[in-house]
Amino acid sequence: MEPVPTDLPAPGPPAPELGALLALVAQGDQDAFGAVYDRVAGPVLGLVRSVLRDPAQSEEVAQEVLVEVWRRAAAFSPDRGTPMAWIMTLAHRRAVDRVRSAQAASDREHRAALLDHTPAYDEVTERVEARLEREQVRRCMGGLTERQRQSVTLAYYRGLTYREVAEVLALPLGTVKTRLRDGLIRLRDCLGVTA
Repeated sequence: MEPVPTDLPAPGPPAPELGALLALVAQGDQDAFGAVYDRVAGPVLGLVRSVLRDPAQSEEVAQEVLVEVWRRAAAFSPDRGTPMAWIMTLAHRRAVDRVRSAQAASDREHRAALLDHTPAYDEVTERVEARLEREQVRRCMGGLTERQRQSVTLAYYRGLTYREVAEVLALPLGTVKTRLRDGLIRLRDCLGVTA
């Protein structure tokens, strides 16, 4: 068995309590903050990493927490708990906020992507509406007199001018205009179109 060396350096003074160090940090003592940092950086990073899972984000959030400890050290109240519990509460809250923020951003991106892929109109609805309108026009055309129906069909479905309709039907131009006007008025009333 080897002899125990007797020339070991004497142990230094006991390390100050974390609460006392926080009180010094609240007064702006950078050396005290260094001591606080050395004691809590590992546990803070471990807690944050367990919440976030992403090492880069965990390091960033842990740094934010330690900056918050520096800035808010005066807010620590020993009556409400231990210094380590206060610091770990700050760390947990900050990590959870980061998770919520990332989730909210992801949800916004997802909603935006859905809006980008949503068609400008519903094809099925458009087809149904067009079909219903055609059926209504056919029904209303059936309510016209034979002469009015001929005039409207030639002018609006075949694209003939009033003069060409008059030539095809061998009628005076004024008669064709009157039939078209009367036919269009009846169609408007039947379709429920307001002028």
